[in-house]
This record gives sequence, structure tokens and C-alpha cells, in this order.
Amino acid sequence: MDFQALVDCIDVMTCVISVEMKEDGNYGDIRLVTGNKAYIRSVEEVWDGPALMSNKFVPNSLYQNYFPQDLNFERVCYRAAVEKVPVHTYVHPERYDFWFDLFLLPLINEGNMYYCTYTQQVTQKGDTKKMSSLSGETASDVLNICLKLHGTTDFKETMTEVMKEIRDLCKARACTILLVDTKEKTCKVLAEDREDKREQSMMRTVVHREPNFYEIAVSWEETIGGSNCLIIKNDNDMDYVKRINPRWYTSMINAGVKSIVLFPLKSGGELLGYIWATNFETDNADHIKETLELATYFITSELSNDMLVKRLKVLSSVDMLTGVLNRNEMNNRVDRIVAGEDQINNMGIVFADLNGLKRVNDDRGHISGDQLLKQAAAVLQEVFPEGSIFRAGGDEFMVIVPDTSEEILNEKAQKVRNSELGFGSACFAVGSCFVESSKDILKALHISDERMYEDKDRFYQDHPDLKR
Repeated sequence: MDFQALVDCIDVMTCVISVEMKEDGNYGDIRLVTGNKAYIRSVEEVWDGPALMSNKFVPNSLYQNYFPQDLNFERVCYRAAVEKVPVHTYVHPERYDFWFDLFLLPLINEGNMYYCTYTQQVTQKGDTKKMSSLSGETASDVLNICLKLHGTTDFKETMTEVMKEIRDLCKARACTILLVDTKEKTCKVLAEDREDKREQSMMRTVVHREPNFYEIAVSWEETIGGSNCLIIKNDNDMDYVKRINPRWYTSMINAGVKSIVLFPLKSGGELLGYIWATNFETDNADHIKETLELATYFITSELSNDMLVKRLKVLSSVDMLTGVLNRNEMNNRVDRIVAGEDQINNMGIVFADLNGLKRVNDDRGHISGDQLLKQAAAVLQEVFPEGSIFRAGGDEFMVIVPDTSEEILNEKAQKVRNSELGFGSACFAVGSCFVESSKDILKALHISDERMYEDKDRFYQDHPDLKR
């Protein structure tokens, strides 16, 4: 067949792709056989489209000469050329800031070489109509997931239900969402569902026991290779992982993983985590990919919103300078205890105020004063790791200590009082009170506050030159 004459009859960017089939049933090289003028210009000339690894089109060259190996690209080429199925897909690979509207049509094969046309239209903005152009089965599956996400009151529980929906859809052994914090370099399982319920917390155990699991998780982005997902469905695909990411390959083999579909969860270019299903129904891979491509969009949106709410909650409850809870959260906690909503037995209340902060501010500047406040908070967190620590305002802190005794409370109060803060004569004035029931919290607050001011008065009587 005259492939050049064929593509020259097409106006939009089109090339012919060949897929080599081996005797063992696996495919080999995938090559760009030839292209029309529009396609060759997209490779060789400067334009607003995606930049490739090479700007010289060479007929019958490996596709990897132009962009990194991509199993999803190979899969659609195989489906069109070898399986003789016309393919239309609308995708946004991570490596490019462009949307690709792709059409692949099967051509006749010559011996062990199979061919298809590859036509693409490229835009910078996504077309929502094309994104939502789904089969009835896919639309129904995505809608079912969206309905579960809508109006949730327990985000974590809802995500677990969604994992079950996706696992059932994929007929997979397990489905998991893993959150990745690239700033703290940590990861944790948000939700998972497993076919064998006796293994329900298996992934959490793996993440907890594997000290360097974060390193495995962040390596997935490179393994995906700039595509929007990774689908491993056979030994040939597994060989790709073995070559690109041997550590992850070994981890999967040890866990009995034979197939996996993995999608990154990103919002505004920020990696939030990953969702995956293992040992899934590989014969249904195309439907699974189509469904998860859209479903992950909504899951990411809900996940991003949940994280935003949590961040706002932190901002409203945490003192930004010292990192301990703020006065607003202190008042809310006291109100809950007074109302009986939060009951604590054998409770201690500690008030701690800084002696000498004004002197530090005057002599060394407010930056040093802020450092003193941070140091004071650090001391309280070290002495009362079990307590709730609040910055009541200015240089005054309050601590609620649960399940303690009067003797232990007094010992810790004295430890705080004797702490070296590293700013000359600056030190703590401390007052504490122990009560057996949190019903007496108002009494304990009053007594500990009075004792703190008595302690402060004694300090300034002994150091009148430091009196503020």
C-alpha cells in the first residue's frame, strides 16, 4: 500500500503507524512510518503545539525518538493496528499542556507488520463536550461515583465506599487512594477496599512498615512517563516497569500484583496522591480507563476541597507564630467542657506567662521576642506532650492536661518554671490546679490563673530591675 499517497489525501495532521508482532504473541517496535505535510510540520517547525524530543521527521523511526515511552499510546496503536478496532480518544497527557483529539483507523497488515492511521487535533483548552462524550455504560458508572461523593458528611467513609464501587467496576482484588505530601515527604492511605476483607488494612500496614515507601510513591510519576495514567495488564507491560522502576517492580511482585491501573490525583499542578486498582479485569481495560479518567477528575475535586477545608480549620484554630492552638480554639474547648460535651477525669490546668518578654523586645527587637515565644511553646509541648496547649494571648499560654495527678502536675509545672529559654533572664511564671472532674474546670481556671500571677509577682519582687 502506498501509505504516503494515503496520508497526503488528509488535510489534518496524520501519520501511519506500524506495530511489529513477535512470534511469542507480544508486540515489538512501534514506528512512525510516514506523515502528511501537516504532521511533518508539527514535528519540524516552531508552532504553538507540544515540543517533541526531535525536530526532524525521519520516516519509519521509533516513536520514542519524539516522546518518551508511553504504554497508553502503545495500547491504542495496538488496538487499532492489530485488533483492527477504530479508536477515538480525547486525552490530556501530563507531559504536555495540550489536549489531543485522536482518531486511529486500522489498515491492512503485511506479514508480521500491522498498520493504522493516526490523526490528531491539538488544542490548549479542553472541550467539555468532548470530555463528556462517553458510552452509556461509562456515564452510568461515573454518575454512580459522583452521587456517592455529593453531599457527603463523612469524607473518609465516603471515599471508602467509592473505593468499593471502583473495585467492583474493575473486578479488582484491591482499590486504594494514597495521599502524598511532597512538602513533608510523607504518604498515607486515605481509603481502601479489598476483595478479601481480612486484608482490609493491608496497604496501611505496608506504608507504615516500609520506611521509604514515600520514595516508591514519588517514583511513580516518572514511571507514568508524562501520560495521564499507567495500565499494566500483562507480562510485557510488567517488563516495562521492571526496566524503568525495578524497586517498584519488586514490591509489586512480592505483593502478588499481576496487573494495575494507576492514576495520579493532581489539582492545579500539585500532586495530591494516587488512586489504583490491582489485579483487575484486564479484558475490560479500555472501559476501566475511560471511566477512571473522568471519575478521578471528580474525586480530585472533592479531595482538593476537603484539604482546603482542613487547611482553613487549621488557620482558624492554630496560632501561626508558635504552632500551638489559639485563643479561639481555647474558648471553644472550654465551652465544650463546661457544656459536658467533652468530659475529662483527673484534669490539670496550667497557666504559663513569660517574664521578661518586654525586655527582650526592647533590647533585641521583636524578631527575638517572637523567637522567645516559639521557644516557650516548644518547652510546653515537650513537658506536656499529652496536653492541649493554647496561646491565650500575648505571652500567656494555657494547658489542659488529661488523666494526670496533682503530684505529677506540680512536678511538670515546676519543670516548666525551671526551664532555660535561652534569652537571658526571661523565664516562665506558672500556676496550676488539679481537679478530679472536668465539671470543675471554671474553678481550676480561676485558681491556676491566680497562682500564675502570684508566681509572677514573686519573680518581679526578686528582680525589680526587670519589671515591665
